[in-house]
Amino acid sequence: MRLKNDIYVYEWTSPFENNCNSYYIGGDVQALVDPGLTGFVPNLLEQMEADGIKKEEIRYVINTHSHPDHFQGSEVFDQEKVKVGLHTKEIEFLKGDGGELYSLFGINAPRINVNFPMEEGDLALGDQIFKIILAPGHSPGSIGLYWPEQKTLFCGDVIFDQSVGRTDFPGGSGNLLKKSILNFSKLDLELILPGHMGIISGKSSVQNNFNLIIKGIFPYI
Repeated sequence: MRLKNDIYVYEWTSPFENNCNSYYIGGDVQALVDPGLTGFVPNLLEQMEADGIKKEEIRYVINTHSHPDHFQGSEVFDQEKVKVGLHTKEIEFLKGDGGELYSLFGINAPRINVNFPMEEGDLALGDQIFKIILAPGHSPGSIGLYWPEQKTLFCGDVIFDQSVGRTDFPGGSGNLLKKSILNFSKLDLELILPGHMGIISGKSSVQNNFNLIIKGIFPYI
């Protein structure tokens, strides 16, 4: 579903199976954010095609972190034609505890060589400049993908609508998660696109959500 400008939202709403929200940035960017689990990628691509987006048009797959429900589906894409991105700290995590997490869920780790290692700072995708913000806490190399021009943050599982990402998986840290959320709260934002649950739209709604989490949830993290 086209949300605004070149932003498309594919929200995961099934109460019976776990997967993540996926997003697509069109225009000259042509980036898919968090493809989800491999088994659900065909359905995602069907939804995208209904919006006029063909698989062959995807130039980047940007992963906010390496957990199975966000990253596994990256293996579906041809790495000779598509750049699959993951932060360098998350790449290292995936080689150890992050990779073992897949077996804990009884699924296969993706057979993929991340060919687009990312670092914190500015990132040019097509004709747009984004910012990669390292945001550990849910996982060591989690990122926020910030689009200053659109005042939009793709935040993975760091922060949700009135909730936050869990910290009890390997590599999780409550203290780091709180610092990451505080860093996000300083951004000029009108739209938060999280890895699960609904989107948060409007400057006041975004700020109210940060306030609620900092006051009501931080004491328990």
